[in-house]
Amino acid sequence: MILLGVNIDHVATLRQARYRDEENTFGGFVEPDPAQMAWLAEDAGADGITMHIREDRRHVQVEDVQRYQEKMKTRLNLETSMSLEMVQLAQEINPDSVCLVPENRKEVTTEGGLDVCGNIERANEVVRELLQNGIPVSMFIDPDPHQLEACAKIGAPWVELHTGSFARAWYDSERREKELSILREGMRVGLELGLRVNAGHGINYENVEGAKTLESIYEFNIGHSIISRSLNTGLVESVKKMRTLLNQ
Repeated sequence: MILLGVNIDHVATLRQARYRDEENTFGGFVEPDPAQMAWLAEDAGADGITMHIREDRRHVQVEDVQRYQEKMKTRLNLETSMSLEMVQLAQEINPDSVCLVPENRKEVTTEGGLDVCGNIERANEVVRELLQNGIPVSMFIDPDPHQLEACAKIGAPWVELHTGSFARAWYDSERREKELSILREGMRVGLELGLRVNAGHGINYENVEGAKTLESIYEFNIGHSIISRSLNTGLVESVKKMRTLLNQ
């Protein structure tokens, strides 16, 4: 079975669009509540919840994560950058796992994978620090063999392959097959290196047909498409539908 991790960042994005200057992050007129939506996703069958606390706190707040942890039923995958501040915060939160991602203040959402090769000393420091504190680490990277080799070299237990290029190419049959081949090769290299391989970014209810052919992927982390569909069908249906499509 391919597991489904549900990213609820965009629930917080909607709240922050109107209530970012309020003292409280939930309750009263402040809505929607990311923690509540995370619990609902779990009830609908999500195998885990992903939350990304950015350095600029543009969507998910620390309070959202802490409130979710009070009643969590599955596991928390915390996305964060490799900055000193965020790595320290991750240890204070003590999630079930951390996924290290790049951050660009100008981007709306994470675009592209982490350059582990170009930042191998810092990546090595962060991975060792988190592992020593009992927190498994995943590296969000493009399906590049060199990046995969770098992740294995520094002892990261697993990786999450960035599927954005595949998602963008889905409606072009030639590009689609090319991007799928790249992902398959990345998955093969990762498995040969002894890494657990997850994937995510841009997966939706159409291109999941191709994504799920990557049968050795352990888990897909999906957020934007699930939250978008929930505007029409509700979050419970959206989570259940995606989980079914992954495993038909």
